[in-house]
Amino acid sequence: MSDTQKSATLAIDGQSFELPIYSPTAGPDVLDIRKLYAQAGVFTYDPGFTSTASCDSTITFIDGDKGVLLHRGYPIDQLAGKSHYLEVCFLLLYGYLPTAAELEDFENTITRHTMVHEQMNNFFRGFRRDAHPMAIIVGVVGAMSAFYHDSTDINDPLQREIASHRLIAKMPTIAAMAYKYTVGQPFVYPRNDLDYASNFLRMCFAVPCEEYEVNPILSRAMDRIFTLHADHEQNASTSTVRLASSSGANPFACIAAGIACLWGPAHGGANQACLEMLKEIGSVDRIPEYIARAKDKNDPFRLMGFGHRVYKNTDPRATVLKQSADEVLELLGVENNPLLAVAKELEQVALNDPYFVEKKLFPNVDFYSGIILEAMGFPTSMFTPIFALSRTVGWISQWKEQFSDPAHKIGRPRQLYLGETLRNYADIEDR
Repeated sequence: MSDTQKSATLAIDGQSFELPIYSPTAGPDVLDIRKLYAQAGVFTYDPGFTSTASCDSTITFIDGDKGVLLHRGYPIDQLAGKSHYLEVCFLLLYGYLPTAAELEDFENTITRHTMVHEQMNNFFRGFRRDAHPMAIIVGVVGAMSAFYHDSTDINDPLQREIASHRLIAKMPTIAAMAYKYTVGQPFVYPRNDLDYASNFLRMCFAVPCEEYEVNPILSRAMDRIFTLHADHEQNASTSTVRLASSSGANPFACIAAGIACLWGPAHGGANQACLEMLKEIGSVDRIPEYIARAKDKNDPFRLMGFGHRVYKNTDPRATVLKQSADEVLELLGVENNPLLAVAKELEQVALNDPYFVEKKLFPNVDFYSGIILEAMGFPTSMFTPIFALSRTVGWISQWKEQFSDPAHKIGRPRQLYLGETLRNYADIEDR
């Protein structure tokens, strides 16, 4: 926590209370209310915690008004353009860009931990074939604590490190296995001679009867999707991981909690909602109708994949991913896919329509990631699992950071109670 030289005075019933104000390296000042209840006997009220800093962090910074996303100070467009996912993983975990030797060692460690315990194959068979992949992943990741007992002691730095590497390495394997299980195909084991993104694509789409060659354009697009979703500050799922961790829960349970939160349509399901919207539109000739509906305040229809709750300007991740979307669509074409044809036309209309430009309703990262994943052949049910495996490193980085915070304590939000006051119990015959 940085030093404070400023304070605010709060007056309550004639009494004054001095509250320290901390200045971050970037972003708005923060009012410290930790001692407010002890001194003044009052809570603050902030539904959704939209004006409350629950922790201090050095990992990710967002300036939504300017469209800025920094990981450890590095702009996301530079990382997505010049780096790759595992290097960004190293950066998030350790706080600096690795040397060539450090990166090689890290990549070797991750690559050689991609296989899951063989008995976990049996665990998958306990799910129905029509189970949502996210339901499977939540269960399997939580069950990792039953298979990897040597990395569940959160008080041991070495075990925390091992758990971190295992989760990053095994999440693509688990996600691919969940996909294969739901489509009735055999599991495909990872290969050590492939990079992270290529390995994932092969585990999803290869079959035993023929060799699968990973297209480098698709692999690069997949890597960018991973990179652009790696971390996003104190969002709902990250806050869930931190809250679960504050109780001392093991790392696998904490990440499973984050995955469960991400499953919500208001969070990780946005790109799936975007594709479902495109299916509703159905054809290019119906776009004007839906554009008109989006502009009508009395119509409940909303364009999914446009604008962002945090970014009031362009989503910097979308700017990067648009390039990959264009490359993928050029490679795979849109002629035989009406959904992708609708997406491309809708993008052009929104980018040039004064209504959307004025309101800054630009295509966001969910719009472009949904287009890419649809073009690759992923069903919409796999969109959120891919988001989850991408975000795993962010969750782990935030989880690890908690242990270095001297102010770390179990989370315990307060409430504004509006229920009944004290009532005496009445016997049933007197009610």
